[in-house]
Amino acid sequence: MQALSPEQCTFFARNGYLVLPDWVEAGRREAMLAAIQRELQAEAGPLEYEADVDYPGSPKGRGAEGGRTVRRLLQAGARSPVFQAWFEDARLLAALNQVLGGEVKQARAHHNCVMTKHPRYSSDTGWHQDMRYWSFERPELVSVWLALGREFPENGGLRVIPGTHVMGFSPERYDERLFLRPERADNAALIAQAVHVNLNPGDVLFFHARLFHAASRNHTGETKYSVVATYRPADNHPLPGTRSALND
Repeated sequence: MQALSPEQCTFFARNGYLVLPDWVEAGRREAMLAAIQRELQAEAGPLEYEADVDYPGSPKGRGAEGGRTVRRLLQAGARSPVFQAWFEDARLLAALNQVLGGEVKQARAHHNCVMTKHPRYSSDTGWHQDMRYWSFERPELVSVWLALGREFPENGGLRVIPGTHVMGFSPERYDERLFLRPERADNAALIAQAVHVNLNPGDVLFFHARLFHAASRNHTGETKYSVVATYRPADNHPLPGTRSALND
C-alpha cells in the first residue's frame, strides 16, 4: 500500500513534519473521546499531571489549586481497543513504512498516550526535540499526533521549526532540561522561522524525533485532546538497560 504520494514523502524528508488532513473518521474519533472521558473520570493510572512537569503555568504541586489536572493518559494502547486499533491501522503503518524506509515498530515506553490540554491549568512547553526521551541505536523515530478536535495557537496547538531534524546543535544551546535557550541570538533566529501547525478534527501530524517543536498553554475554555504514538524502524533497537527498552 502506498499511503503517501512522492510529494508528501519529499516534504517530510525536507521539513521533518507532514500533516495528513482528515485521516480519521468521525465515528472513530467519537469512540476515542468517549474512552478518554471514562479514563479521566476514573482518574485511572498511569497518569502524568500538569503539576508533575513543572513547566511555566503548571500548578505548584498536586496539592495546589488545579494540581490534579491530567496532562497525559499514559499507556493508551492498553486502556481501550479503540486506541490499539489506531496504533495498528494498516494505512498508518504503510505511511510510516514510507517515511522511515521499511518495516516499523511502535516505541511504547514514552509516547503511547492521550495528551490533554485543559483550560486554566495547562502549561507552556519550550522548544525541544523528542529525542531527549529516547535511547535508540539511531535517532530515527517518527511521532504520530492525531487531533481529536481543532488545534490552533490559542488552545496550545503545536509550533515546529522546519528542517531542524537534520541540523546539528552544540550542547551550550540547550538548558539543563534540554530545551533551547531562547535568550541566545542563534536560537532566537532559529525560533523566528517557526510555523504553527493548525489541525482539524481527524487530521494526523507526523514529525521526526529530532524536529524542534513547542506549544503554549490552552487560553480557550475547552479542553484539547490528542492521541500520540511513536514509531521506529524495526532494525533501530533500543539501548539495553534504558527506559526505551521497557515495553518495547
